Amino acid sequence: MTDPIADMLTRIRNAVLVNKKNVVIPFSKIKFEMSKILEKEGFISGFEKIDNTENNNSTLKLNLKYKSGEPVIRGLKKISTPGRRVYQGYKEIPKILPSLGVLIVSTPRGLLTNQEAKKQKAGGELICEIY
Repeated sequence: MTDPIADMLTRIRNAVLVNKKNVVIPFSKIKFEMSKILEKEGFISGFEKIDNTENNNSTLKLNLKYKSGEPVIRGLKKISTPGRRVYQGYKEIPKILPSLGVLIVSTPRGLLTNQEAKKQKAGGELICEIY
């Protein structure tokens, strides 16, 4: 069994390493929500869902962001894995310096960044860290 979120992060990491402008990944609702957070936090310049009517599978195309030739995304780290889920209450959610990166948390209110989760007092599963 493969981890689709780890696959997404690996595809982004590999695309950034070879300075690609965009990356295409298989579509899922959680990846779509993660893409919204990545765009809102300024890690990607945009994304779009591409529907493929031929074989009934959709993809997401993420436009990677670069500043003066350097990628904005410097690191991606998966925290929860299928074999080891990591849950935290909102008081225990780790702090990441705002200028460095964000932590994506799956809460009962949907996917949130660590700052939003603390504001809304919602704990949950720590998905990944992006900086």
